[in-house]
Amino acid sequence: MQGSTVPDLAIFGIRVGLLALLWLFVLAAVRVMRNDLTGAGSVRAAGRPPAVKAAKPTQRKAVKPPKGKGIPRKLVVTEGGLTGTSMNLGEQTITIGRADDSTLVLTDDYASAKHARLVPQDGQWLVEDLGSTNGTYLDRDKVIRPTPVPPGVPIRIGRTAIELRR
Repeated sequence: MQGSTVPDLAIFGIRVGLLALLWLFVLAAVRVMRNDLTGAGSVRAAGRPPAVKAAKPTQRKAVKPPKGKGIPRKLVVTEGGLTGTSMNLGEQTITIGRADDSTLVLTDDYASAKHARLVPQDGQWLVEDLGSTNGTYLDRDKVIRPTPVPPGVPIRIGRTAIELRR
């Protein structure tokens, strides 16, 4: 082409550059969507454990169980998409999460696939977080180790609250 002010090679280079930028954007969007769907966290250096923040000391009093005796016999969902759902407690471990093989399958976007479990031990139930992304809370305290669950005290997983009842 004669009389062209921009050489054909420069136009081709600009097109290739814009196409490369478009593909980088598409790949970044796919990566974000995959992480949202699988619950994967941020990318870490290989072999390096995640940083753990030190918990701030709190001045709150310990959670006291409601008055009354007896071992909890029921698990009741009190908040969230499954409000009103209940199940009888036996001697088996109860897994909670979005995975189809969980004992209590949550439809909560803030729950991990394998979020937490309830384990019967010595006449009481312990709640344990299974490395979830958003954490498991007993009332307002984050569960960092297996913790006894008093009847009537809410276990919070995302927008879902669960209670053990007699």
